[in-house]
Amino acid sequence: MTKKYTKALVLLNMGGARNKNELKMFLTNMFNDKNILTLKSDFLRSLLAKFIVSSRLDKAWKNYEKIGDASPINSLTEKLVKYLDEGFEDVFVTQAMRYTPPFSSQCIQELEKKGVKDVVLLPLYPQYSTTTTKSSIEDFKQHSENKFNIKVIEPFYKNDKYNNAIVDTISKSVEKYQEFNLIFSAHGLPQKIVDKGDPYQTQVEDHVGILSKKLEELNFKSISLAYQSKVGPMKWLEPSLDESLKKFKNEKVLIYPIAFIIDNSETDFELSIEYKEIAEEIGISDYKVCKCLNYDKKFIEAVKSIVNLD
Repeated sequence: MTKKYTKALVLLNMGGARNKNELKMFLTNMFNDKNILTLKSDFLRSLLAKFIVSSRLDKAWKNYEKIGDASPINSLTEKLVKYLDEGFEDVFVTQAMRYTPPFSSQCIQELEKKGVKDVVLLPLYPQYSTTTTKSSIEDFKQHSENKFNIKVIEPFYKNDKYNNAIVDTISKSVEKYQEFNLIFSAHGLPQKIVDKGDPYQTQVEDHVGILSKKLEELNFKSISLAYQSKVGPMKWLEPSLDESLKKFKNEKVLIYPIAFIIDNSETDFELSIEYKEIAEEIGISDYKVCKCLNYDKKFIEAVKSIVNLD
């Protein structure tokens, strides 16, 4: 018997490459995004995107080779979709990625075949940014051409069940909390984007405050915030993670990727390999990175609370 759906829950995320061709696709689509490269001219943005992609592709692919030739985001999201779909009676759960398949256009075709009219969009970015949340929502709405009744879930970093799931993950990552300095690492943004009104930094700092209170009983040696992924000469959000790590020579550090729900190249390569090498050069005695929530059971329960579809 074919399952009848009345609603759909669509998980939105950036996407990730499964091979070198998809990595080129990812970079090309990302740097052609007006929310990423904020040039007014589409033509100039396209020229700059081509230059950036051609100059970065080979180096970026070498990084992917170190994590198994593919971003983990795809298989992990598929599992999350599967478990969420099993947890709802009449809600069809699927995904739409911004820069690699499955794209919004493909997702929309799937929704039309299911006969779904009511669509709930859940951006898998706990804090809002024009470069992530806004970009993904705009992309879906543009391709949907008013075919659905769309509800967008607001940033959910204050959701208690979600934060309890994070605390649970952190608590299982080390044993002697008092020996570790916990750093919440957030993906960085150019300062100029924040100066134009992007609320990302404010929401990240607020989120760190919420989690720090929940973690008081664990007695970490210290809890702080830093920003990763700085690229180019322009000013980015500070403090940077590489500068923050310099404070902890001969000490132990635990990293939690606060801006990510699903593990990806930034967590598996950048945090777990690249920054680990920096930590070892500094002389940090123990450097660990927490896994993202991915399809953790507590996160699945948190999602049900966040979208409130029952």
